Amino acid sequence: MRRTIGVNTWVWTSPLTDERLGEIAATAAGMGFGALELPVEQPGDWSTDAAREVLDRHGMAPIVVGAMAPGRNLVAAPASEVVATQNYLVHCIGVAEALGASVVAGPFTAATGRTWRMSAEEREQAYRDLRTALAPVVRTAERSGIRLAVEPLNRYETSLVNTVDQALDALGPLLGPGLGLALDSYHLNIEERDIGGAIRHAGEHLAHVQVCGNDRGAVGDDHIDWPAFLDALDDAGYAGPLGLESFTNDNETIAVAASVWRPLADSQDALAERSIRHLDALQEQRETHP
Repeated sequence: MRRTIGVNTWVWTSPLTDERLGEIAATAAGMGFGALELPVEQPGDWSTDAAREVLDRHGMAPIVVGAMAPGRNLVAAPASEVVATQNYLVHCIGVAEALGASVVAGPFTAATGRTWRMSAEEREQAYRDLRTALAPVVRTAERSGIRLAVEPLNRYETSLVNTVDQALDALGPLLGPGLGLALDSYHLNIEERDIGGAIRHAGEHLAHVQVCGNDRGAVGDDHIDWPAFLDALDDAGYAGPLGLESFTNDNETIAVAASVWRPLADSQDALAERSIRHLDALQEQRETHP
């Protein structure tokens, strides 16, 4: 199965603007990327009309990505904060609808970097609260033909949902056309004892997949078994794109949030190009020698 390879604009910039989007899309399309992950950090950072024109010009598919900045929480937070976060997610769904994207992916549970200890009972209550807060958003997504994809994060970025098992437990009754899982190779490498097994366990609920090296660098310049990773995606029945997600350390806010303390490649262009070359070669090999 040959999947479209996408790339997140965070590889080059944060926050995204209309001007930078045009430059990045041209660069990414020139490297052979067929999709662009577009982060909605703050509503209004970039224009959906301008983005649609740029993507059409370069023949690239849109993927919308949300960011759980400080104050965006669906659990263990004041009601006003939960409502504001729901409204933000509904905005992201509207952006996806305007662009013709089918997925809105992100760690839609609590603010990234927010951690706290929970007993088993407190965790169950948090999961109930999460389902309650997500339910109306999921209904909106389903009515719009969009699938919200919730991403488990590693233990240093959240204490709420770290693994596929926890995600299935937390979201189970809501999973379906309006809600699935987004899995990221970086977080899988930290939290899962068996990456392939976790992907297979996600199965039909797998709505989006993000990739990067185990150090957030280039795919292939790392220790992840990428052929086995792709095999697991086949077994799970996932036919969607692979979105390269890494981060520039030129922006202090995003570098601190993603713990990017050193350059991850000779340049951001090199990180993107090395990744797509490796993934393309793997896919070519799999087609030639199934």
